[in-house]
Amino acid sequence: MHVLIIGNGISGVTAARHIRKNSDCRITLISAETDAFFSRTALMYIYMGHLTFQQTQPYPESFWSRNRMDRIRGYVTAIHPETRSVALADGREIGYDKLILATGSKPNKFGWPGQDLDGVQGLYSYQDLERLEAFAPNATACRRAVVVGGGLIGIELAEMLRSRDIPVTFLVRESSFWNGVLPAGESEMINTHIREHHIDLRLGTNLKEILPDANGRVRAVVTEQGETIPCNLVGLTAGVSPNIDFLRGSGINLGKGVLVNRYLETNLPDIYAVGDCAQQREPIGRRRPVEAVWYTGRMMGETVARTVCGQRTAYTPGHWFNSAKFLDIEYQTYGWVFPEHTREAHEAHFHWRHPKKHICLTLAYDRGSGTLLGVNTFGMRMRHAVLDQWLTEQRTAEYALTHLREALFDPEGYSDYRKHIQTAFRQQTLTAS
Repeated sequence: MHVLIIGNGISGVTAARHIRKNSDCRITLISAETDAFFSRTALMYIYMGHLTFQQTQPYPESFWSRNRMDRIRGYVTAIHPETRSVALADGREIGYDKLILATGSKPNKFGWPGQDLDGVQGLYSYQDLERLEAFAPNATACRRAVVVGGGLIGIELAEMLRSRDIPVTFLVRESSFWNGVLPAGESEMINTHIREHHIDLRLGTNLKEILPDANGRVRAVVTEQGETIPCNLVGLTAGVSPNIDFLRGSGINLGKGVLVNRYLETNLPDIYAVGDCAQQREPIGRRRPVEAVWYTGRMMGETVARTVCGQRTAYTPGHWFNSAKFLDIEYQTYGWVFPEHTREAHEAHFHWRHPKKHICLTLAYDRGSGTLLGVNTFGMRMRHAVLDQWLTEQRTAEYALTHLREALFDPEGYSDYRKHIQTAFRQQTLTAS
């Protein structure tokens, strides 16, 4: 049996690893990006000088031959399910018995005039990193950059550019940073933190067009508010979407992404989709149908490997979890903590914020039962296993705060804010009653 995997990111490589653990079948990975699997979330640290590209690769070169995984560098242009083959841009045809689509995401573009100029780019692939080095090597070559889009990739790109002293203007269409995800207190804290890092944050500001110079490179952006901002680089970081254009006409059912059932199977036999490109046909609780997240991509890779190896397994991701960094503030989220305008009437929040430092904790819980629904932390490390267990056991918010020490994962020497948090919670509870 030949298993062909298109994409060598976390989803595709995890699938390959777990198939090899349970099968002697032939495995081939195709990627147009790089030969090596690397940590995509570490791209920023290469540009910032903290890591080399080789240091972002978890496996040595010998890993692939030792585990009998063939690699093909190429771009897949079409899939032919009727002949069980894929076509590459260079004319090659590769056959398969089972096919796993793990093609990831691509940066969103919304038809802005000038969005394809030189010096306009996203931050997703290794090629994006190479373009960034070419157009923004230093503050002499790039006198100002404009970053468009207020998500995690946008703030990462802004941090990267500031590490080389390049002035950055950050255009965020929302009235507060990431307020479609974060409750108001957290979002406002991040607004302050961004500006403290000398980033020109423009809230409630939309991009209208990107202007070229005489050589076809970006020279400025124009906002919908009528301002022209000169710049030498524009980072388009207004989210990502599944990389599925090459699948149109293949017979595979598509929505925003590749439509899959709970077993990550498409509508066609022996074709699966995992990671950023997969879209669940039926919702899994309150999760989004497409989840462009490293953790879920890895879980999908493990799950589909079992099915390919004859142990058909449903994708059951469990409680939502994610982590990130907002400049030098670590962020973790467990379960569901929604902003004020999207949470349901039965959901209450307890929010504690340090009076001087950018450290805060938010608990979401049911108003009636007190059952814990989710936890957000900024500047406080928590133990994933403990929070996951509390959510499974439907512990109350009061229980979580009483046993907060069990969940804290901050290293020795960090300040302990438990008493301040517990006192604030008791005061809120008394006020509410």
